[in-house]
Amino acid sequence: MMECQVKEFQKEHKKEMRAIQDSMDVLNGKWKIAVISSICYYNKRRFSDILNDVAGISNKMLSKELKELEVNKLIKRTVLDTQPITVQYELTEHGKTLQTIINNLTAWGIEHRKKIIGE
Repeated sequence: MMECQVKEFQKEHKKEMRAIQDSMDVLNGKWKIAVISSICYYNKRRFSDILNDVAGISNKMLSKELKELEVNKLIKRTVLDTQPITVQYELTEHGKTLQTIINNLTAWGIEHRKKIIGE
């Protein structure tokens, strides 16, 4: 009986670990969370706005990250009929489900900074 419970627990734990890995596969890299955060805080952002928000990211890298986030259905890209053409990004409904995670990371980061360097 006890062994059965242990196996069930291990099976459930594997499912949770797989879910964590799936999440990390989608959000991995140096820039994805920062890019999502930029869009998240402002609802809609132009490419140049995100470029300004995310310190150190190159045009090429931002373009790559935005494409990957779009493939994963986290952001929506809209080309506006302006002169010159403007491209705008916003979170999809699925992408908006990351809002809680972004808020928690923000709060954690503020507290962590206080703890480590006292700011």
